[in-house]
Amino acid sequence: MNKLEEFNLELKKKKIAVIGVGVSNIPLLDYLKDLSANVTIFDKKEITIDMSKYNFKVFTGNDYLTNLKGFDIIFRSPSCLPTTKELVEEANRGAYITTEVEEVIRLTPAKVIGITGSDGKTTTTTLISKVLEANNYHVFLGGNIGVPLFTKIKDMTEDDIVVLELSSFQLMNMRVSPSISVITNISPNHLDYHKDYQEYIDAKTCIYKNSNGILVLNKDNEITSKLTSTREIRYFSRYQKTNYFYVSDNNIYYKDKLIINTKDLHIRGVHNYENVCACLSAIIDLIDLDKSIEVIKKFSGVEHRIEFVREINGVKWYNDSVSSSPTRTIAGLNSFTEPIVLIAGGYDKNLDYTPLAKPILEHVKQLILFGSTKDKILNAVTKEKTNENIEIHVLNTLEEVVNKAKEVSNKGDVVLFSPASASFDLFKNFADRGLQFKELVKKIPD
Repeated sequence: MNKLEEFNLELKKKKIAVIGVGVSNIPLLDYLKDLSANVTIFDKKEITIDMSKYNFKVFTGNDYLTNLKGFDIIFRSPSCLPTTKELVEEANRGAYITTEVEEVIRLTPAKVIGITGSDGKTTTTTLISKVLEANNYHVFLGGNIGVPLFTKIKDMTEDDIVVLELSSFQLMNMRVSPSISVITNISPNHLDYHKDYQEYIDAKTCIYKNSNGILVLNKDNEITSKLTSTREIRYFSRYQKTNYFYVSDNNIYYKDKLIINTKDLHIRGVHNYENVCACLSAIIDLIDLDKSIEVIKKFSGVEHRIEFVREINGVKWYNDSVSSSPTRTIAGLNSFTEPIVLIAGGYDKNLDYTPLAKPILEHVKQLILFGSTKDKILNAVTKEKTNENIEIHVLNTLEEVVNKAKEVSNKGDVVLFSPASASFDLFKNFADRGLQFKELVKKIPD
């Protein structure tokens, strides 16, 4: 009997709670239904899917966790942190608290590669997946991207590879770790959820602390450069030679051997050179390097990440809606040499916008702000501002800022939609925000 079969027997015998009927947990509900498991569902929001096919108890509303008592196994959604009072109480009673993605790592027979970081994890994850597929591996892509994988474990073999993008919410208190773990960088983020920066850092480092294997780290990052492990550590860097992949003079090197001229890459931005280095450092032992380089050269990026939308009268418009923190927007600004019209602002994650001020003043000719963080960004820039070379506009809606960007941009400029903030003040998520931006830009007459 394999690990999955043993877990299935446990699921049939135990009292199970599922917190959150989101994307990751919907296939899980079907799986538990087929096992005839004893399941209770908890969700703060009203459930929108058809629940008639499930014979499950359901609790919703602001006090939805009041009845979370006496359960053996609890599957939490990533947004319900293990520090939640009701979860802590159940854990103290002996409940096994887990997530869909943790069980994938624990139960799969396949090799698991996990990628986390404050910036760059989706691009790195996607690159790793595409390169492995080009090298004839059967890849299961999941975590924050791809599809929920728990129900696919039965189809996985020892020859397959699972590639997971992992957030701090998913990693927090995780008791297992991928055999190959990548941390692209760590900088302040999600401080509206985590009690402090240290808790956020601790969550990220769960990606390597619970197993042996390979650890890929950013040598240039203040936090990751100081991490220690009994694992084999492979460093990548944009500024210095390392024991694996690094960037120097617009070239990517592998142990002092030139392998890629960055001019041959389709993806923009020096931060993406780091993502290439992280990707190759993680899987160099598994791939044919020459074949993989050709895949990387053709890679054009991931939607909502410095995504070219269109050119209008000599002005190039880019969608970088995924940029939900100052560090992401700084990376976006550093990707261009052209004069920039920057659109920024959104939901406040309790981040410090002071580091963003100087890069804005160095790169941006017109700054257009909206959303909940508009005043914080405005105050940071105003305090740093020593000249009148930048014009600042504060507006209320996405349509207004797009129209203003059209009005103030000139031939040769770049309009960059890089909010430096989350999306939840006005949009469902960053993808919804990016799609709305692209639709508005596409409607602009030539």
